[in-house]
Amino acid sequence: MNKASIYGLTLEQLTAWLLERGHKKSRAKQVWDWVYRKRITDFAEMSDVNKECAQLMAEHFGFYTMDEHVKQESVDGTVKFLFRLQDGNLIETVLMRQKYGLSVCVTTQVGCNIGCSFCASGLLKKSRDLGSGEIVEQIMKVQQHLDLTEPGNRVSHIVVMGIGEPFDNFANLLDFLAIVKDHKGLAIAGKGITVSTSGLADKIREFADAGVGVNLAISLHAPNNELRTQIMKINRAIPLEKLLPAIDYYLEKTNRRITLEYILLKDINDREEHALELAELIGDRRQLANVNLIPYNPVDEHGQYQRPERETVRGFFDTLKKQGVSVSTRLEQGSDIDAACGQLRSKQIQKERGSAKQESGKAVG
Repeated sequence: MNKASIYGLTLEQLTAWLLERGHKKSRAKQVWDWVYRKRITDFAEMSDVNKECAQLMAEHFGFYTMDEHVKQESVDGTVKFLFRLQDGNLIETVLMRQKYGLSVCVTTQVGCNIGCSFCASGLLKKSRDLGSGEIVEQIMKVQQHLDLTEPGNRVSHIVVMGIGEPFDNFANLLDFLAIVKDHKGLAIAGKGITVSTSGLADKIREFADAGVGVNLAISLHAPNNELRTQIMKINRAIPLEKLLPAIDYYLEKTNRRITLEYILLKDINDREEHALELAELIGDRRQLANVNLIPYNPVDEHGQYQRPERETVRGFFDTLKKQGVSVSTRLEQGSDIDAACGQLRSKQIQKERGSAKQESGKAVG
C-alpha cells in the first residue's frame, strides 16, 4: 500500500496531524526542519526526534512518489527531468539557470485539457491532477540533484508553467505554494514564484482573494477573440469579455504587476497590426502589466505553426514599446534538448507504445 507523501502536508496540517496523536506542537517544527532544511529521506535520520514519533511518521508517510525516468542536460545548463509516478504516468520538470538564480518549472497535472493548438502539453489529455506532495516533490528532486552536483546551490525561483492548468488543480496548488514559501523550510520568496493560467476567470478572482503573495501570468497569445479562439479553445468558454474584468479585479485587489504571455506564431499573430491591437487591449492596465513575448518553439505534431524571424520579433517588441507598453522577450533555454513543455513526455510515451507494439508483434509471430 502506497503511503501518503510527507511533502503533501503544510506545516499547519503536519502540526494538526501530530497534535491529534498526542505529540507537541514543537515536534512538527522539528520534523519540518529535517524534511526541508536537512532534506533527509528516511525518518530514522531525525536524531533529535523521539523514536515513537519517527516511527509513527514512517508508518504513515513516505518521501518518494516518483522516480527519475529520463534526464536531459543542455549545453546552457538547463536540465529537463522526466519523472515516472507511482501509477506509471510521466511528468516533466525543468531546472533553468537565470541571471537571478536557479528556477524550476513544475507540472501540476498529468496531461492537459485546455487544448491550446500550439502546445505539446495538450497532445495527451488530462488523466488526473497531481497531489500537492507530487508538485512539491518535483522541487525536492531538483534540489537533491543540486545537493549532489552543486553543493551550496539552491532553488530560488519557481514557475508553475509545466504540463497542465494550475488553476484547474486549485486546492493542491495553494497547499504547494504554502509549503515551498514557508520560511522555516525551503523559504522560497513569493516574489520569486510565478503561477501561469490560461485564463480561468473565476479562479483568477479566487486567487486574488486568497492573498497568496506570488506573481501571476496570463496566457493571452492574441489581441482579439477571433484569433484567440483559433489558437486557444478555452476562449470559447472564457472570451476576453470575461477574462479582462477578472484581470482588473486581480489588479485592484492585489496591486501586483501581472505578466501577459504572448507566444509569437509566424504569420498568425505576429504582425504590427496585432501589436497595435494588443496595446489598445491593454489600455490603462499598462501600469501594472508586462507583456512577455515568447518566440514559438516548434513541435513536430503542430507543423502548422512556425517560429517568426528575429526581425519580426524585434518589430513587435518595438511597436509595443512605442505604445508605452512594458515588454520583454523570453530568453530561450534548452534549445538542444526537448525544450517545449510536454515534448519530452509525449516523445517518451510514443516511444514506449511503439516498443510495446513491437514486442506484441514478436509474441504473436
